[in-house]
Amino acid sequence: MSTLNVDKVDPSTGTALEIGTSGDTITVPSGATFVVAGTTEITGTNNVQRPNAQALIINGNCAISQRGTSFATMGNGDSQYTLDRFQWNEEGGFGVAELTITQDTDVPTGQGFAKSLKAVCTTIDTSIDSNTISYITQKFEGQDLQLLKKGTANAEKLTLSFWAKSNLTGTFTIAFKDTDNSRLYSTSYSPASADTWEKFIVNIPADTTGAFTDDNATSLAVDWNLQAGTDKSDGALTTAWEAQAEGDRAVGQTNFFSSTSNDFYITGIQLEVGEYTSSTIPPFQHESYGDNLARCQRYFYMAASNSASADVGVGGYYSTSIGFFNITFPCSMRAAPSVVYVSGTNYYKLIANSVTDYFDDVLGGGSASTNEINLYNNSEVSGTAGDAGYVRTANTSASIALNSEL
Repeated sequence: MSTLNVDKVDPSTGTALEIGTSGDTITVPSGATFVVAGTTEITGTNNVQRPNAQALIINGNCAISQRGTSFATMGNGDSQYTLDRFQWNEEGGFGVAELTITQDTDVPTGQGFAKSLKAVCTTIDTSIDSNTISYITQKFEGQDLQLLKKGTANAEKLTLSFWAKSNLTGTFTIAFKDTDNSRLYSTSYSPASADTWEKFIVNIPADTTGAFTDDNATSLAVDWNLQAGTDKSDGALTTAWEAQAEGDRAVGQTNFFSSTSNDFYITGIQLEVGEYTSSTIPPFQHESYGDNLARCQRYFYMAASNSASADVGVGGYYSTSIGFFNITFPCSMRAAPSVVYVSGTNYYKLIANSVTDYFDDVLGGGSASTNEINLYNNSEVSGTAGDAGYVRTANTSASIALNSEL
């Protein structure tokens, strides 16, 4: 093999430069870095920088689960976030089906993943209401999707990649919903073997109709369907983006709720700009745990939980009967959040001037921004106006969280 040593290669005419021909393999040696001008993110075992690199899916390795690790008895119309950024949804007539979602350690071997999302059917439903559809979804802000150039002649294609396994081997469906313009692209995938981890590649065509709104609201949702009634499945899977027809969302969908023996696992989820195959898809973009957590905390921040003495915030007494405290967020949240808390007898305590004052409930205050929130209690505390202090939990069942989900 000969070696050519040069500092720069330019095309002899025009602006196109081709390396190799169809079928050739272009190798970047281990430890080398291949740089594409204008990119900033490095992924892959050979440190290849890819154009338009951005981890659109958040928590694709299922490592972050601030709310807990098990979410039981979901169904009958529930809409609930489980592992961070993954929401369980059921629309329509609401049958009797129920499931439990957990953060699991069953993962594909040798792929660098330690956690997965596991769904288990706990209550069957074999008489599905015609208007019911049940799915696991992740939603995206419009301002994070502008690189897709949707609604223009330069609109980008997408590729969804993920690992999944189930005891079922029938047809599963995925819906991509443009919620700004009520447009839909739907497709299917089919596990080849029961109880076996498989990697699935789903290509999504470009859409030159309907731009995503450049704001912090939902513009796109990706739904992994698990059940669908006839009104959601009596059409045809799409071959291109369309004005959303409800009957096209989940055509051929296997009924996950046919047996309490049914399970479904997913992890290693990535959404790439461009069209790829199983051999060309870029490697999963592994983030540090801290970076992954910070991206999740933009939408949900668990300020304190599972401790009888967790620090919550600095505050004091506004008056003799009003105790207050502030929580500063570790990162800017998507929008001013709402407070989610668990109340109970003496679940919280305000400590000021060496005195511990217990209270049960937490109320939202007059100020909340994307960076902090003011909370208070005005019915169970008693102290000296002006005394400064701090608030802690006082029961292992106490928790305070801030919610800014899409």
